[in-house]
Amino acid sequence: MKLHHSPTSPYVRKVMVVLHETDQLADVELVAAHGTPLNSSQAPVAQNPLGKVPALERADGPAIYDSRVITRYLDDRAGAGLYPQGKRHWDTLTIEATADGILDAALLMVYEGRLRSKESQFPEFVEGQWAKVARAIASLNNIWISHLHGRLDMGQIAVGCALGYLDLRHDGRGWRAGNDAVSNWYADFSERPSMEATKPPNT
Repeated sequence: MKLHHSPTSPYVRKVMVVLHETDQLADVELVAAHGTPLNSSQAPVAQNPLGKVPALERADGPAIYDSRVITRYLDDRAGAGLYPQGKRHWDTLTIEATADGILDAALLMVYEGRLRSKESQFPEFVEGQWAKVARAIASLNNIWISHLHGRLDMGQIAVGCALGYLDLRHDGRGWRAGNDAVSNWYADFSERPSMEATKPPNT
């Protein structure tokens, strides 16, 4: 398999953590790729027409893309149970969607600052995206914390990668304030070998 990736992408990091946790890293060749909504010249558009990473080339079919598709494929391939059955299955999917929503909003904030001229930036849009992030973290802290302390699953991995991205790109926003439970959980989770091995460069 070939994984088209960027080391700073939090969506790629989710896939990389799964590869580590399921002992499949040696099965994948990493192919560097990157791009923005304004420039897809270095993006894997042949593998993903949306021009986004991650995209995974397989021997048994067309390339697959979107981190949630790839992580489910890798989990199924390894029989790892990162997407549990029964009631916990739906909780895991909801937590993963919450984490990905944090990433979506946080990335839009980054694009607003990097891709628009200072004169055309929209501060109210940025604050609206951060409000989504803040609400989502509060829900993890107040509603989902017992799940996060349970058996390892994809919800935990997604949250860990989302919070790591906030530290990388939006550390000054102070997401930990008022969210002691999830902050303490993340302090422990971020020390997992898979999380340590996939830390993004500070660029």
